[in-house]
Amino acid sequence: MSHPNAADPNAAGAATARSYPCRSCGATLEYAPGTHRMRCPYCRQEQPIAPTGREVREHDFAMLARLPVKPRETAGAAHMFVCPGCHAHTESDTLSEKCQFCGTPLVAEAGAIERIVPEAMIPFGIDRDGARAALRKWTSSRWFAPSSLKKVTEAETFKGSYLPYWTYDASTVSDYRGQRGDHYWVTETYTVTENGQTRTATRQVRKTRWSSASGRVSRAFDDVLVAGTGRVPARQLEKLTPWPLAQVVPYQQEYLAGFQTVRYDIEPESGFESAKQQMAEVIEDDCRRDIGGDEQRVSSVDTHYFDLTFKLVLLPVWFLTYLHGGKTWQVMVNAHTGEVIGKRPHSAAKIASAVLAVVAVIAVVVFLVLRARGGGY
Repeated sequence: MSHPNAADPNAAGAATARSYPCRSCGATLEYAPGTHRMRCPYCRQEQPIAPTGREVREHDFAMLARLPVKPRETAGAAHMFVCPGCHAHTESDTLSEKCQFCGTPLVAEAGAIERIVPEAMIPFGIDRDGARAALRKWTSSRWFAPSSLKKVTEAETFKGSYLPYWTYDASTVSDYRGQRGDHYWVTETYTVTENGQTRTATRQVRKTRWSSASGRVSRAFDDVLVAGTGRVPARQLEKLTPWPLAQVVPYQQEYLAGFQTVRYDIEPESGFESAKQQMAEVIEDDCRRDIGGDEQRVSSVDTHYFDLTFKLVLLPVWFLTYLHGGKTWQVMVNAHTGEVIGKRPHSAAKIASAVLAVVAVIAVVVFLVLRARGGGY
């Protein structure tokens, strides 16, 4: 990364970033979340984002062999932004971000640096104020949270990022083997001693009759979602679901202006292995339903995949960091639904008070029970 005064916009390997000048004041426009418009952060002038008319397409895996080889050794390798505002050179591994010197939105031409370009996206639907409101609602609803946590409003940092995801479609045929368990009841005789007397009694006991089972099930999968980046733990990203994938729009650079866009570092072939794990859980449930009975055991499943397709989509997330009690806490907000996930502090005093309250209630109950028993003598 270099200072603008030392930058040469004609340097080898540098590419001028795409910008969108305001027709009113000449500043650079940014995407306005929740709209299909770009807005000037200074004079508030707006400009509509013209639809491309292009349809969102699915790609088959054979397409990968036809793609030209990009001049990079690993996915997500860095490239050079040249700021159209101050002409600073910024080395980056993102598709879009802001110039750290003048704040100008920087958007790269995806086709120039990516092996696979985004096909679709869900634009930001919640702006920074909306993310702050979601955080405020989240903190105020947390049990055992310190009272001061509810006052967190301005002491946060916000970063809006598009994250890359792969979606996979597939038709599957699965042959399975297992066992079917059918319940039945038998009468069991046993002895019991009461008041020194032994007598014979009977009871109904449930047993399971197991028999071999095998068969074939079929299922079509649509938009199985797999994160295309390892920068954020997959388990955390799973908590941001569901995403309304039926509402994606064709990829357009204008929606990236003003936000960071993370490039994929997980290739579609590797992502498909994760997708197959998701599919396997659904397929096993199909096998169990096909086996029937009261219980099922699935010992083996052999699945064949047909009509495989994939696409790269960008999904919006607000990353929020706030300070509380001298410690940094991080949360994420689904920038379409407002879902908030993350960690937060606990109030030791509130937890202690709750424990004492529970102990007090138990003590009262025990006292009343003992008193009732004592009154009965």
